[in-house]
Amino acid sequence: MGDREEQGEGHEREREDPNPEAETPIAFNNQNEILRAIEVVERDSLAIAQSFTSLFASLRLALSQSTTTSLHHIQCFTDATGRLQESVLDAATKGNRYINSCLRLNEEMKNIDGLASQLKILRRHVDVMDTAVNKLLHIS
Repeated sequence: MGDREEQGEGHEREREDPNPEAETPIAFNNQNEILRAIEVVERDSLAIAQSFTSLFASLRLALSQSTTTSLHHIQCFTDATGRLQESVLDAATKGNRYINSCLRLNEEMKNIDGLASQLKILRRHVDVMDTAVNKLLHIS
């Protein structure tokens, strides 16, 4: 549901752009994709940090409660091991999502070099055209 809201906001921003000629549509769409990928990376980073915080809090609690070698100690150790296993699995899953987001972002960034060179060529063409129009206006 959050993704739909983010996509909806992106479309509203495109409609509200007061000067659509300021940027080429290709660059604007590519920028949105990059920003979306960065948001995913940030969200996954936060989730990983929260998982590790939960993991360490769980371990701290389990270790502080297990001061004797009684049945209670063994149960706490078993609980801590179970929580640790769950937290590690959760962190690994979120870590994989983070890595995939970084890989997607890396792929998006590769396309920017091509776009930049296309924009430079387009700029040269506009400059040549501007020069030709200025010459024609000065001749008339």
